[in-house]
Amino acid sequence: MDSRKVLLLVGALIVAAITAFMARSLIVGSSAPQANAVVAAPVVDGPEVLVATKALPVGTILDATALKFQPWPKELVENAYFIKKGGFDQRTLLGTVVRNAITAGQPLTQGALVKPGDRGFLAAALGPGMRAVTVPVQTQTSVAGFVFPGDRIDLILTQAVVGGGDGPPLKAAETIMRNLRVLATDQRTDNGVGEDGKSVVRTFSNVTIEATPKIAEQIAVAQTLGSLSLSLRSIADNNSDLEQAIASGNVTMPEDPKAEKAMLTRIAASPSAGGGTMATGADVSRFQRSSVPGKVAQAGAPGAPGMVAPSGGFPGGGAVRAGPMVHIVRGNAVTDVAVEGKK
Repeated sequence: MDSRKVLLLVGALIVAAITAFMARSLIVGSSAPQANAVVAAPVVDGPEVLVATKALPVGTILDATALKFQPWPKELVENAYFIKKGGFDQRTLLGTVVRNAITAGQPLTQGALVKPGDRGFLAAALGPGMRAVTVPVQTQTSVAGFVFPGDRIDLILTQAVVGGGDGPPLKAAETIMRNLRVLATDQRTDNGVGEDGKSVVRTFSNVTIEATPKIAEQIAVAQTLGSLSLSLRSIADNNSDLEQAIASGNVTMPEDPKAEKAMLTRIAASPSAGGGTMATGADVSRFQRSSVPGKVAQAGAPGAPGMVAPSGGFPGGGAVRAGPMVHIVRGNAVTDVAVEGKK
């Protein structure tokens, strides 16, 4: 082979090898440049206006966690907004009710809120299909005044059941209503705010709560049976009730996340009646009854021969036998006859 051709071939191979190496270095060795630049948040040139920190549906009673001041573009500020620079104190809105739905981050307007004492305030606070009912309570049964509008409570009925016997009545207490929303206490929808920014605790003798028409009727009847007490609910109780309902099969969760969220919101805002716990006097003291006193049959009475009541009655009610008994069978009829003892 010609030497010149050999040199050309070797040179071509060397150039090809160098080109392949450089291409591999560019593909494998180098990486895309990283974007290390931090985009600065735009500065809002405008006053601070009051906005909602969360979604506020119609009928929501405002508390301190639902509001905050946030800078807003000055060209978008309207006269209906609550502006901080004007000396406005957001604590004055605590206890007001949302008339129109407000989304999270949206400024609050004066027309979207109903203040305590305004006409139609209570009607705006009620949810669709709900009723307002007032319950009289005493200081010792109202959680010492630590119940505020917007809180959730349970109603406990305490009563004395006399029964048909001569024994002491049965003392009983039971939770008859659960998850009721407080609307007002003694015709007040707010307890006022002190200098430290905290709500002022005041005792009250009446509480207005939100209930369905059926529960409102049951509460009216419960007031005639005994005394009613308030039991303040924890915020986490709604989640535990929902978990129990799902475990028992009473509630089926939908697969759609939006439908699931809507169901959780609806359950959290729904009052319920029945199915509560109860306690009797015997659960507290061994000297109290555990059942309603029964009717005591005397000795020689028709249908209960030989039955006498002990002096002063007895906790279980009923009667005791006096002396031995003889069973007399006539066909299908069985009669108990007391045998008199020897004197």
